[in-house]
Amino acid sequence: MGGMPAGPIPMEGHDFSLWEKRVDALLTLCGSKGFFTVDGLRRALEDMGEEAFEKYSYYERWIASINQNLVEGGHYTLEELGTRMEEIRVRGQTYGDANHG
Repeated sequence: MGGMPAGPIPMEGHDFSLWEKRVDALLTLCGSKGFFTVDGLRRALEDMGEEAFEKYSYYERWIASINQNLVEGGHYTLEELGTRMEEIRVRGQTYGDANHG
């Protein structure tokens, strides 16, 4: 974090999960639309504090940063996000559940 020593970087390959690919796509799309800047994303990441870098994965931190910037930019509120997440949750855990519900 911020140039502090963190030990060796694992160099083995990583097979990205679907949600990680979606976070990356969301980051690219929102950035290209001008919804936030790299500086804004970095600030939100650093505001999480050191424990977030131990507790959360790389993409979990990035989605939190994207969300923080979109809320701060007025694109939606936390209440709107919560409502939408609940609507999606009740559809089921999988695409199959959602399509048969």
